[in-house]
Amino acid sequence: MTHYLLRRLAQMFIIVLVSAAASYALLNFAPGGPLAGLRQAQGDQNIRLTAEDVARIRVNFELDLYLPVRFTRWLIGQPRGPIIIGNYEIFGNIVVGCRQPIESTVRNAQGFSETVTVGCAEAVTLRNLIGRRTSRGVLFGDFGPSWKLLRDRPVSDLILSRLPKTLELMGLSTLIALGIGIPLGVYSAVKQYSRFDYFVTTLAFLGSAMPTFFFGILLILGFSIIPKAANLPYLPPGSSEAVREYTVPFLGTIQPGAPLDVILHLVLPVVVLTIVNIAGFSRFVRASMLEVLRQDYVRTARAKGLIERIVISRHALRNALIPFITIAVFIVPGMFGGAIITETIFSWPGMGRLFILALNESDYPVAMALLFITAVLIVIATLLRDILYTVIDPRIRLS
Repeated sequence: MTHYLLRRLAQMFIIVLVSAAASYALLNFAPGGPLAGLRQAQGDQNIRLTAEDVARIRVNFELDLYLPVRFTRWLIGQPRGPIIIGNYEIFGNIVVGCRQPIESTVRNAQGFSETVTVGCAEAVTLRNLIGRRTSRGVLFGDFGPSWKLLRDRPVSDLILSRLPKTLELMGLSTLIALGIGIPLGVYSAVKQYSRFDYFVTTLAFLGSAMPTFFFGILLILGFSIIPKAANLPYLPPGSSEAVREYTVPFLGTIQPGAPLDVILHLVLPVVVLTIVNIAGFSRFVRASMLEVLRQDYVRTARAKGLIERIVISRHALRNALIPFITIAVFIVPGMFGGAIITETIFSWPGMGRLFILALNESDYPVAMALLFITAVLIVIATLLRDILYTVIDPRIRLS
């Protein structure tokens, strides 16, 4: 078991490294970014941009460095900055152009400022090193500063501010879906071809086939907009809590942030996610149970005279849950990543909506942090899946 875990940890590190490199390269090659606004502004005659303006932006966001260098600085914080050249380090001048020797203000090793004359090659080197930010790297928990959503503030602060809301939404909906979906799948398999089985299977197919935003829009229309227009009790259509007090018929005036306010805002997004998850869980458990119920050891248990409840719970269900673990463990990264579509529809301030906002605003440090953490959680979930296999089925050994 120890050798297996060490081998898997080494594989997990390589997978995370490759996925991080691929995600970083794709986001850097994607349209947009810090220079997108400058390129649009260059076509406006009312806005005059100099080469120094462009160079300052490129240096500030490290776009003048080669992609592998930017990646290693983001991943492990090396090479660090500011970088010392000889006995001097950068003090604050932006050097653009290199037609003649340039005077630049630097700081010597003793900490005193002085003006030195640098040549062409040195000026270019100084320009490329101005304004370098120091980061410990994402492997050490430093995701760097946000570019736009929380300008120059740590990305980790932004993630920690959104994570509780995502855990609240995803945790509640997942627990309800597991509590309903698994018994539905089991009972539907036991009562195969019955009216109940046809009814549950039809609803499961509808829940799996319909897109999430379809359910969200229907619920907003049916339980928020239409009832409110008819002066009937309604549910808030978005956000996690109100910004001002509001009145709901039969419920009275509700204060922002009150327990009732939080519950009312939770209902619609939780219902949407629960419907979608129940459809998937029940179908998967039903298919797995049908396969197990046809096995010889189940027939043997029945032939011994065991009651049906014991046969189902001890012999069939335990083995039927082994394939179900394959999808159940990915609830862990899903709890962090959130539900992008649902959170966007209901303006829920969670991780899924944060990812969409980061992409729309070209805040790539935030997007990369979310992608990296999700990749780490996925490889951890796969390891957890293999370990749970051995817990449920003692015949499985990891070596």
